[in-house]
Amino acid sequence: MHPPQTPPAINLEQSPDYREGYANSVQIRASLWDFFLMFGTLRQSSPDKVSILNFQGIYFSPQQAKALLNILQQNIQQYEATFGEIRLEPQGGASLIQ
Repeated sequence: MHPPQTPPAINLEQSPDYREGYANSVQIRASLWDFFLMFGTLRQSSPDKVSILNFQGIYFSPQQAKALLNILQQNIQQYEATFGEIRLEPQGGASLIQ
C-alpha cells in the first residue's frame, strides 16, 4: 500500500509576452485532435453592421477543453449564487459566442 501523496506546489509565472485582454466574442472550432478558440472584440457600428476584431487564438487538447468546461461551470454556479442568474439574449443576429 502506498502512502497518500501530497500534491505538488504550483508556481504561476507570466511569460515575457503575457498579456490580458477583453473579449466579447469567441469562435470555436473542433477537430479530432483539438479545440481552437479565437477571441475577439465585437463592435456594432450600425444596426446592420457588426465587426469582430480577433486578437488571440488558442488551441486546447480535448482533455483541457473539458477541464475548462468543468471549471467554468463551477465558477458560473458560484457567480449566480452570489449575484443572481446570468440571462442570455435571444440568439438572433450576431452572437457573442459562435
